[in-house]
Amino acid sequence: MQFLKNALAGAAAALLAIGGAAAQQAQKPQYGGTLEIGTMFVTLSALSWDPHDWNWKLNHDTGLFYEQLVAGDLDKSKRKGGKHPFVADAYLATEAQRGELAEKWELVENPLSVVFTLRKGIMFPEKPGVMPSRELTADDVVFAFNRLRSSPKAVPSYYDFLGDVVAKDKYTVVFNFKEYNAEWDYRLAWGFYSTVTPKEVVDAGAGNWKNVNGTGPFMLTDFVNGNSNTYTRNPIYWDKEKIDGQEYKLPFVDKIIYRTIKDEATQLAAIRTAKLDMLESINARHVPELKKSTPNLVLARRLSILGSFMAMRTDTKPFDDVRVRRALNMALNKKEIIEAHYNGEAMMHAYPMYPDWDGYFDSLDKMPASVKELYEYNPKKAKELLKEAGYPNGFTFKMQFCSCSPDHVELAPLLAAYLEQVGVKAELQPTEYGAFLSAMTTKKHQAGYLMNSSHTNPTTTIRKSFISGQTWNPSMYADAKYDAKMDAVYKERDEKKRQQMLREMTVEILEAAPYLWLPTPYVYAAWWPWVKNYGGEMSVGSIRPGPIYARIWIDQELKKKMGH
Repeated sequence: MQFLKNALAGAAAALLAIGGAAAQQAQKPQYGGTLEIGTMFVTLSALSWDPHDWNWKLNHDTGLFYEQLVAGDLDKSKRKGGKHPFVADAYLATEAQRGELAEKWELVENPLSVVFTLRKGIMFPEKPGVMPSRELTADDVVFAFNRLRSSPKAVPSYYDFLGDVVAKDKYTVVFNFKEYNAEWDYRLAWGFYSTVTPKEVVDAGAGNWKNVNGTGPFMLTDFVNGNSNTYTRNPIYWDKEKIDGQEYKLPFVDKIIYRTIKDEATQLAAIRTAKLDMLESINARHVPELKKSTPNLVLARRLSILGSFMAMRTDTKPFDDVRVRRALNMALNKKEIIEAHYNGEAMMHAYPMYPDWDGYFDSLDKMPASVKELYEYNPKKAKELLKEAGYPNGFTFKMQFCSCSPDHVELAPLLAAYLEQVGVKAELQPTEYGAFLSAMTTKKHQAGYLMNSSHTNPTTTIRKSFISGQTWNPSMYADAKYDAKMDAVYKERDEKKRQQMLREMTVEILEAAPYLWLPTPYVYAAWWPWVKNYGGEMSVGSIRPGPIYARIWIDQELKKKMGH
């Protein structure tokens, strides 16, 4: 997904908005107001409120009130002169981390463990009928992690490296290891499954939105499925933001409202008319018209953190044959897809590794010929491979995709048209999101499964997608030798060695082609100029924007001057 290294750096950074975000720092913050957001998942309502469900979207919806041990340090953001764009969904470089619930942490060798020291004085607000206001302690962290580990929905092997979790004293938590795991910080401190949920909420019913309560900057005060999530300022929140040398209590706004809008045209109308203050994910093809119709909007371009592909079930004929899988890749004119479908705003090779991960990503020009040919349009060779595999007249299969994705609704018939040219007929099966996700997690999905999946981070992107038995392995790819290589990566402490190992594993899986490797699009975020202290940042953990929103303030006077 990198044509030139410099171009890549600009794409991944992408977050110094058109119009200059730096000037925002010159103004004194204001308190109050409501921030209406069409988030990057604007088409999807909350899927769960309970961390025990191990739902991938949970941090996105609960991360405004549930906190974690560690979060991204927004003082290291590009907007503030740092080098980190904070767009990747679940990647935090070590130097870009800050303590959230934890004040400090240390990896200890004997016995092998990590020791987290909690901040003192962090309070849960009162939740009538659920819990009184009280201080967060080490017992809360121990309870939350033991409950996460007990879930039948837990990702297989996710916590296998972990021994017991102990509250050494009121503010010290010790995670004892059975063995070293290179992802320990992600899995324990700022990952998808490291939310600290109090026992009182669990006792009241953690799946009911009316019961949830955390130490974060906001409290969930209303939820209308398919319409909105409403979060209200937590008056006893602990954190502060330093602006121009002065500290300010967070959060700045009184309310955050997530709007759920399934229709793309309605999303665009909402940002144009300022019914939304922010819209985080806009297809690039709509941007020229948006610039023309609403020139006051601030725009930021980024490379999508979602890889796009069609998984081919390798446990199902004919996709158990690598020649068939490679043939289907060659049957697609991927350059034409970039130009015609994405208006030129996509990168050819950008998955499973993300170009922003220094040391882990190799551009297409550095790949061997066996990989490069999968991105070249060659229907003649595709037919030859199909014939060689025993399918001279092609075959028919079902391609399942989510009706929630405007991109895939349009892309699926385009892919089918290319495949038909080599004798392969794809019967399209649009599916509502709940059923679409359930089909994959229960392994009842069709032989062809068109989906987006987050890059996550350099180790997880391989583990979750291509290791035997993993939940997010829609191709059902299984190779014991490949699994063993993944185990070795996790045990390797030297990051340089891990980088080399993962680059080699990436080449191997690209060659095996369990997916139709599709281009990764650029997407845009848009916001009105009255949205301050923001530059398009997306996540400070694992799809967790809450701390970003807590630092945004609204210039009410400017908003009025602009007629809103």
